[in-house]
Amino acid sequence: MEVALRYLAHSRSGDKGNIFNVGVFAYEPAFYPYLVEQLTAEKVQAFYKVAERVDRFLADNICGMNFMMHNALAGGVSRTLALDNYGKAMSSAILRMPIDLPEALAKETLRRFSGAA
Repeated sequence: MEVALRYLAHSRSGDKGNIFNVGVFAYEPAFYPYLVEQLTAEKVQAFYKVAERVDRFLADNICGMNFMMHNALAGGVSRTLALDNYGKAMSSAILRMPIDLPEALAKETLRRFSGAA
Protein backbone atom coordinates (compact mmCIF):
# COMPACT_ATOMS: atom_id res chain seq x y z
CA MET A 1 0.00 0.00 0.00
CA GLU A 2 1.42 3.38 -0.97
CA VAL A 3 1.67 6.24 1.51
CA ALA A 4 3.24 9.66 1.08
CA LEU A 5 6.72 9.99 2.52
CA ARG A 6 5.45 12.73 4.84
CA TYR A 7 3.80 10.07 7.01
CA LEU A 8 7.12 8.28 7.49
CA ALA A 9 9.79 10.97 7.64
CA HIS A 10 10.69 14.62 7.88
CA SER A 11 13.14 16.48 5.67
CA ARG A 12 15.51 19.44 5.56
CA SER A 13 17.29 21.06 2.66
CA GLY A 14 19.77 23.74 1.76
CA ASP A 15 21.90 25.00 -1.08
CA LYS A 16 25.42 26.07 -1.88
CA GLY A 17 26.24 27.34 -5.33
CA ASN A 18 24.65 25.13 -7.97
CA ILE A 19 24.05 22.21 -5.58
CA PHE A 20 21.21 21.59 -3.19
CA ASN A 21 20.83 18.82 -0.66
CA VAL A 22 17.82 17.15 0.89
CA GLY A 23 18.06 15.20 4.13
CA VAL A 24 15.34 12.67 4.93
CA PHE A 25 14.96 11.25 8.45
CA ALA A 26 12.58 8.43 9.39
CA TYR A 27 10.18 9.12 12.25
CA GLU A 28 10.68 5.54 13.45
CA PRO A 29 13.48 3.00 12.87
CA ALA A 30 10.89 0.54 11.48
CA PHE A 31 10.36 2.87 8.49
CA TYR A 32 14.03 3.27 7.62
CA PRO A 33 14.55 0.01 5.64
CA TYR A 34 11.66 0.94 3.35
CA LEU A 35 13.15 4.38 2.77
CA VAL A 36 16.60 2.95 2.00
CA GLU A 37 15.09 0.47 -0.43
CA GLN A 38 12.85 2.94 -2.25
CA LEU A 39 14.51 6.35 -2.02
CA THR A 40 17.36 5.62 -4.39
CA ALA A 41 19.47 8.30 -6.03
CA GLU A 42 17.88 7.41 -9.37
CA LYS A 43 14.31 7.74 -8.09
CA VAL A 44 15.04 11.04 -6.36
CA GLN A 45 16.70 12.39 -9.51
CA ALA A 46 13.65 11.37 -11.57
CA PHE A 47 11.34 12.95 -8.99
CA TYR A 48 13.04 16.37 -8.96
CA LYS A 49 13.88 16.39 -12.70
CA VAL A 50 16.43 19.17 -12.25
CA ALA A 51 19.69 17.56 -11.17
CA GLU A 52 22.41 16.47 -13.54
CA ARG A 53 23.56 13.95 -10.92
CA VAL A 54 22.30 12.82 -7.51
CA ASP A 55 24.44 11.24 -4.82
CA ARG A 56 22.88 9.49 -1.81
CA PHE A 57 24.62 9.18 1.55
CA LEU A 58 23.15 6.96 4.25
CA ALA A 59 23.30 7.78 7.96
CA ASP A 60 22.12 4.47 9.43
CA ASN A 61 22.86 5.53 13.01
CA ILE A 62 20.18 8.25 12.82
CA CYS A 63 17.86 6.52 10.32
CA GLY A 64 18.51 9.21 7.76
CA MET A 65 19.92 9.88 4.34
CA ASN A 66 21.21 12.88 2.46
CA PHE A 67 20.82 13.52 -1.26
CA MET A 68 23.17 15.90 -3.08
CA MET A 69 21.67 17.32 -6.29
CA HIS A 70 24.44 18.53 -8.61
CA ASN A 71 23.96 21.27 -11.24
CA ALA A 72 20.37 21.69 -10.13
CA LEU A 73 19.83 25.38 -9.39
CA ALA A 74 20.14 27.06 -12.79
CA GLY A 75 23.69 28.15 -12.03
CA GLY A 76 23.12 28.87 -8.36
CA VAL A 77 21.13 31.29 -6.26
CA SER A 78 23.40 34.23 -6.99
CA ARG A 79 23.09 33.66 -10.77
CA THR A 80 19.30 33.57 -11.14
CA LEU A 81 16.38 35.85 -10.39
CA ALA A 82 14.02 32.89 -9.89
CA LEU A 83 13.50 32.73 -6.14
CA ASP A 84 11.87 29.32 -6.36
CA ASN A 85 15.26 27.82 -7.25
CA TYR A 86 16.49 28.17 -3.67
CA GLY A 87 17.48 24.80 -2.25
CA LYS A 88 15.90 25.67 1.10
CA ALA A 89 12.47 25.22 -0.46
CA MET A 90 13.16 21.75 -1.88
CA SER A 91 12.64 19.63 1.24
CA SER A 92 8.86 19.85 1.26
CA ALA A 93 8.57 18.53 -2.29
CA ILE A 94 10.15 15.14 -1.54
CA LEU A 95 7.56 14.49 1.16
CA ARG A 96 5.00 13.85 -1.62
CA MET A 97 6.93 10.84 -2.93
CA PRO A 98 5.00 7.58 -2.56
CA ILE A 99 6.52 4.81 -0.45
CA ASP A 100 5.22 1.27 -0.64
CA LEU A 101 4.60 -0.35 2.76
CA PRO A 102 3.04 -3.62 3.86
CA GLU A 103 -0.69 -2.97 4.20
CA ALA A 104 -0.85 -3.49 7.98
CA LEU A 105 2.04 -1.06 8.63
CA ALA A 106 0.61 1.51 6.22
CA LYS A 107 -2.84 1.41 7.82
CA GLU A 108 -1.42 1.66 11.34
CA THR A 109 0.82 4.56 10.35
CA LEU A 110 -2.02 6.46 8.70
CA ARG A 111 -4.30 5.78 11.68
CA ARG A 112 -1.72 7.11 14.15
CA PHE A 113 -0.90 10.09 11.95
CA SER A 114 -4.55 11.05 11.70
CA GLY A 115 -4.95 10.89 15.46
CA ALA A 116 -7.68 8.27 15.30
CA ALA A 117 -7.89 5.98 18.32
